[in-house]
Amino acid sequence: MPSITVVIPALDDAEMLARCLSDLAVQLRPADEIIVVDNGSSDDTAAVARAGGARVLDEPVRGIWPAASTGYDAATGDIIARLDADSRPSSDWLLHIEAEFVDSPEISVLTGPGIFYDGSTLIAGLGQMLYIGGYFWSMEIWLGHPAIFGSNFAMRRDVWQRMRGRVHRGLREIHDDLDLAIHLDPDQIVRYDENLTVGISARPFSTWRGFGRRLGWAYTTLRMHLPEESPWRRRAARRRWEEEHAGDLPGAVA
Repeated sequence: MPSITVVIPALDDAEMLARCLSDLAVQLRPADEIIVVDNGSSDDTAAVARAGGARVLDEPVRGIWPAASTGYDAATGDIIARLDADSRPSSDWLLHIEAEFVDSPEISVLTGPGIFYDGSTLIAGLGQMLYIGGYFWSMEIWLGHPAIFGSNFAMRRDVWQRMRGRVHRGLREIHDDLDLAIHLDPDQIVRYDENLTVGISARPFSTWRGFGRRLGWAYTTLRMHLPEESPWRRRAARRRWEEEHAGDLPGAVA
């Protein structure tokens, strides 16, 4: 069976990180390694991580992408799974991930949605519909394959080995998950599984400013890849690859 490393970037999130690590401690399929990347916290984030059995790395460059990529670089597992410090994975989260990668060797990345566990009913509802639902719907149209949700995904380690030199890992105000998805090659298959869910916090969407900031990051991420990664060019490249490898695709008849 493959080994699994869980990577969690964190900044001043000691309390929520403690809950996340507690959830990881009761997984039906335990993690082989947990890496918490401390992004310059002034609270007890690092101490909480160590107490929870995690390996702690420091990343002084602020931003989710710099912190997450530091964790991916250090991961030793065959599969790298990703959570945020405020994520709440169900007890079968890693078991579900392992099963899908073992049963479907063709997939490179597995992802699923987040379910808000806090915030007002209005904020949670709008976030679920506009941000989570809208993100997966619109980005699949743009990318030509399912989007990756950074708070809930896993990838084979060789995916990161191929991508680490291409992505904009040093930038702060872009979406790391979208940047990663844009740089995937046509042969790297992303599977979206609606049953692979984690609880996520509505804190980033508690204000219109916070919501707008994340929309701005999405615009910046997409704009910086144009025109090379426009939707029509992406689809043309994928069609060419599928035509060239038609006989190698799962279910192909020899």
